[in-house]
Amino acid sequence: MSKSNIPNGLFYTKEHEWILIEGENATVGITDHAQSELGDIVFVELPEVDDSTEEGDTVGTIEAVKTVADIYNPIDGIILEVNATLEDEANIINEDPYGDGWIYKIKINKEATGLMTSEEYKDFIK
Repeated sequence: MSKSNIPNGLFYTKEHEWILIEGENATVGITDHAQSELGDIVFVELPEVDDSTEEGDTVGTIEAVKTVADIYNPIDGIILEVNATLEDEANIINEDPYGDGWIYKIKINKEATGLMTSEEYKDFIK
């Protein structure tokens, strides 16, 4: 995959998370750009279901072979669900960051302020 894999219809953060907002709920993951920069992902520390979190909070970590990166929450809300498959198969994020590699779902409490459109994110990572 090239670094230009930035789907429309999602929002993005400067910390390289993506968010799909569907009504009052949203799905969050890391971008294709982020997973390619990290390299082979071997472990994901997932957030806790029912935890209340604010925009910008660290909600987990991603371990790659050579580094560890924080997962930053892009929007205020309460964690509804985590992708438990990642506990045994963290590398799914490398293979499909926008699909099966989603990290968690959140019930939105208030609108996010720092999100970028796909076009803005493309410009940001240039």
